[in-house]
Amino acid sequence: MRILYIDTSSSYLYSAIVEDGKLLSSVSEDYGQGLSQIALPKIAEMFQENNLSPKDVDKIIVVNGPGSFTGIRIGITIAKVYAWSLNIPITTINSLEAMATSSKEQKVHIPMLNARRGYVYTAIYSAEGKCLFEPKHIKLEEFQKEMEKYENYEILSNDEFEEDFTLNHYQPDFVTITQEFKDKEDMNPHAVNPEYLKLTEAEEKL
Repeated sequence: MRILYIDTSSSYLYSAIVEDGKLLSSVSEDYGQGLSQIALPKIAEMFQENNLSPKDVDKIIVVNGPGSFTGIRIGITIAKVYAWSLNIPITTINSLEAMATSSKEQKVHIPMLNARRGYVYTAIYSAEGKCLFEPKHIKLEEFQKEMEKYENYEILSNDEFEEDFTLNHYQPDFVTITQEFKDKEDMNPHAVNPEYLKLTEAEEKL
């Protein structure tokens, strides 16, 4: 099975083509504000490197949040266009479970994204991958009380926080992620939508 993985839920482009558990090509770069312009050309580059076209993909796995509102829309748009126009099966995962799945540490995994204004996007997963605390947009001060329930844990993040956390840098393990979710149920491309876990600023003002 040849899988295209896309995650643009932050300022990073995390994307890869994996075939039968073997990594063919990948990109893991922080493009900041330029992500919207560079994402599609970089994905197309991976296909060119392997003499493939998007129609040669058997499945697309796309991260649909939480994270950057703009970033999430970039990846979902690319994935939906590929899936719908070429009739490729597609499914979604969230950015927090992708982070936890990539870790090799035999600890409780706490992926964490800075949502600003004292809030974070976070969840808690056991070393075996069981979700112990559902993904939420939550005040960090409140979430720290949840963290106190666990002793042997790691915090996974590429963000900065005011609190003095010991952070493990997140680097996606594309092979592990795609193998873990390759059999997840396919979706209608039109049903693939962002899961922000919080209201947009415009919605909050309303």
